[in-house]
Amino acid sequence: MTEQNSQIRIKDIASRANVSIGTVDRVLHNRGEVSEKTRRKVLKIIKELNYHPNILASTLASKKTVLFATLFPQPPSPEGYWNKPLKGVVMRIAELQQYGVATQNFTFSQTDAADFEKQANAVLDVNPDGVVLAPFYIRESRRLVGMLIERKIPFIFIDSELKNAGQLSYVGQDSFQSGLLSGKLLGTITPAGGAIWVIHFAKEMDNQNHLIQRELGFYEWFRQNQPERAVRTLEIPNTDCCDWEKTIDAEFLNQEPGGIFVTNSKVFLMAEYLQKNNISGVRLIGHDLLEKNRNFLESNHVDFLICQRPEEQGYSAINKLFQYVILKKQVEKENYTPIDIVTKENVNYYKDFN
Repeated sequence: MTEQNSQIRIKDIASRANVSIGTVDRVLHNRGEVSEKTRRKVLKIIKELNYHPNILASTLASKKTVLFATLFPQPPSPEGYWNKPLKGVVMRIAELQQYGVATQNFTFSQTDAADFEKQANAVLDVNPDGVVLAPFYIRESRRLVGMLIERKIPFIFIDSELKNAGQLSYVGQDSFQSGLLSGKLLGTITPAGGAIWVIHFAKEMDNQNHLIQRELGFYEWFRQNQPERAVRTLEIPNTDCCDWEKTIDAEFLNQEPGGIFVTNSKVFLMAEYLQKNNISGVRLIGHDLLEKNRNFLESNHVDFLICQRPEEQGYSAINKLFQYVILKKQVEKENYTPIDIVTKENVNYYKDFN
């Protein structure tokens, strides 16, 4: 008859295996040198006894605070996209406070890679037990993760991913697949032969990983399915003044597009432009269910919004750090969130995360 787990102690496992308590501890935590024969023997007894260490009890007893850090882009307004993942983070941390889990949240400018480096150094200064990171700038992110790896600090990417960078996990959309989907939607709803634009409202495009992947996926769909279509990319690095509208004015004089794909949450800028200039018949697709985007969706100025459940991403990323750091469990390497197509007809069914 199998002994009850509540009665099993490390001492019991050591006695049955005829080894020291320290040896059992090293096997349980996969550290230190233990011969393969001894390791197999101990693991067999652990399985036979159905032993599970009460890690939560140990954590509570230690009264040690476990600190997670987040590093996200700074939202430009209370309605900005990056408020949403942080909302999920705050919710999960509130649920985990009883286990001594806390978070320190850092934000960086979406227009200044140097500020990312400054905030990355601030993250390292607090020496967290785990980090949730949006690798917004590719080069600077690689430098940061190199330091995290050196210090043996586990980290999770959110929203976009650097492949094979040593991350514990990724939580977010498959950006390339999202671009493929957007290509299919725009290719389907626009007249054959009409020009298609891709617009990036972002600085340093060669350093914006997730936007690059969306663009690549978008182009790939047209390459495979409508290779005759003229598809071109416009980069608008600064929207703080009206100069960007002059760039669009000139492009419209050359060739009016049948459809426009905006690669981030600033699709409302193009919707405002089309409305202000009384331009109709241009189909428009963008990202994220911000209030401005939603309004233009409901007024038929935007055809589709591609959404990625950002609150759930923040919640899930913190939860995975909790599972790995405190519960000592392995977590899935890739955790892709659904790619939602939101329209005027179904937008009211997308509720706030709570």
